[in-house]
Amino acid sequence: MGRGKIVIKRIDDTTSRQVTFSKRRNGLLKKAKELSILCDVEVGVIVFSSTGRLYEFASTSMRSIVERYNKEQEDYQLMSPTSEAKFWQMEAATLRQELKYLEESQRQLKGEELNGLSVKDLENLESQLETSLKGIRTKKDQLLTDEIQELNRQGVIIHQENMKLYKEVIVLQKENAELQKKVYGENDINSHKRSSMKPHGFSTGYELDGPRDLQLCQPQNYETPENATNLR
Repeated sequence: MGRGKIVIKRIDDTTSRQVTFSKRRNGLLKKAKELSILCDVEVGVIVFSSTGRLYEFASTSMRSIVERYNKEQEDYQLMSPTSEAKFWQMEAATLRQELKYLEESQRQLKGEELNGLSVKDLENLESQLETSLKGIRTKKDQLLTDEIQELNRQGVIIHQENMKLYKEVIVLQKENAELQKKVYGENDINSHKRSSMKPHGFSTGYELDGPRDLQLCQPQNYETPENATNLR
């Protein structure tokens, strides 16, 4: 969850204001140091706290940075409109030259306009292309490796979920068997199993669940004198 947007206004609570000042001051000085190292520039930061305490950072010397700043300000204030226009014209010409050089380099990297290049220039261009190609392949391999690792991680998660579901099914089967024993009894369950094993369509000719109509009949004597003689 991201942090909420902070309203930029004075913090009323003294403790919170002091903590915020300490954190942001350290962050500001750290960023100033990183900027001076990465971009090779002169950076000077001066901070006075609410109690009058001084905090500063200078990439070289604070005195030299302040003197250079004052000199630049004086030169800018003394610059006439004509001089200022000439200065910006020179800046524009420099930027146009840099843009032309970048466009020419881009065309050469695409394999265009190679007629005026020497063997050494072509070798340098080839080296740049090989370096670029190597970086592209490294990035591609890294992306493929990350995708494979992500797929493997998802496969492990799916396998764990599958095993969990399998265990739950086993538990449910055991609980179902226990419930059948309690409801039907052991004998009824066995008879239910045997009846379920009868072939489809087999019938005894009797309706097991229907009413029974029983009648008594007179006994009949099927024994005749001839049969009795034979039996004796």
